[in-house]
Amino acid sequence: MAELTDLQPQPAAAERAPVSRAMRIWQAVFIIVPLLFVGLLAFRLWDTNTTEHRASGLAPEFTFTTFDGETISSADLLGKGVVLNFWASWCDPCREEATLLEMTWRREKDNGIIFIGLDYLDQEPAALAYLAEFDVTYPNGPDLQSRAARRYGIKGVPETFFIAPTGEIVGTVIGPIVSQRQLDEYLDRIRP
Repeated sequence: MAELTDLQPQPAAAERAPVSRAMRIWQAVFIIVPLLFVGLLAFRLWDTNTTEHRASGLAPEFTFTTFDGETISSADLLGKGVVLNFWASWCDPCREEATLLEMTWRREKDNGIIFIGLDYLDQEPAALAYLAEFDVTYPNGPDLQSRAARRYGIKGVPETFFIAPTGEIVGTVIGPIVSQRQLDEYLDRIRP
């Protein structure tokens, strides 16, 4: 019996080579394609992070309609100090600063400083409940299609921009404003 298996024709080395060569090509394709995809994805993330920056210098223009139906444009605010706060009802750090912002607004509203709140990626009923919960009285409205958020280059909420009467951004706070002292230091930089 052993002799019969030895007599069975074995494929020649030339016949085996194309099969193993084809296998190596497919293996390389299955390795190279995912590596190229991961490399392209990594490049796009890097490119996005290096080209999309927060606004600085002259504040980007914006126009929005408040929850009360009033239309406000950044052009209307020239000559005033502006505190532009991006927030959302689902944002816990926003809740940390809500009372401080409202209290300071009430103190400063007759001193040439205006607070503006832009609700980011939120639902109107939840946003209105948030404003009622914290008794927020300064102008607030939805940032429809995140237009202002994109122009200001925010990465999340809360983010607050301090805009001088000349229209220049003089400070930005990423995350919640944690103290009256911190807020007052920024307000002193934007007083008319």
